Amino acid sequence: MPSEIVIKCSKALSLKKWNIAFAESVTAGRMSAEFSLTENSGTILRGGIVCYEEFVKIQLLHVPYTLIEKFTAESAEVTQQLAHQAAKIFNSKITAAVTGLASPGGSETKEKPVGTIFFHIVTPFGAAQHREIFHGSPEDIILQAVDKTAEIILRVIENDAAL
Repeated sequence: MPSEIVIKCSKALSLKKWNIAFAESVTAGRMSAEFSLTENSGTILRGGIVCYEEFVKIQLLHVPYTLIEKFTAESAEVTQQLAHQAAKIFNSKITAAVTGLASPGGSETKEKPVGTIFFHIVTPFGAAQHREIFHGSPEDIILQAVDKTAEIILRVIENDAAL
């Protein structure tokens, strides 16, 4: 069942007659799934790409390997590239990309602990970027990331401007 913020975001997108697409790494399709469960999914959800492994980021979304090598697959720089490439593929009004660390075993460091999530959202007004550290189980972290994405998009819609 989608959260209240996802439902509210979906309704706002529908009222604007906008669609949305996702490039999902850490959320592995959960974002698309949550939005697909809303009443307005048929009019707003264009699609999504799960790009969990580096291979998919490189081969399908054309993220340069050198970018991943320099900044890691879970970084603001890679997330930005994912969002802009997915926006080209889906030709959507809103395109959200999310990478990060929901469990140990990735590129975590003291500065980038497990729970760190990177967001990059392409909108008609430009792009919104965000980085946040969430806490809890991997599922808790992913659901918090889904809600934060919806919150950011809702602010963009309500203000008619990128953050």
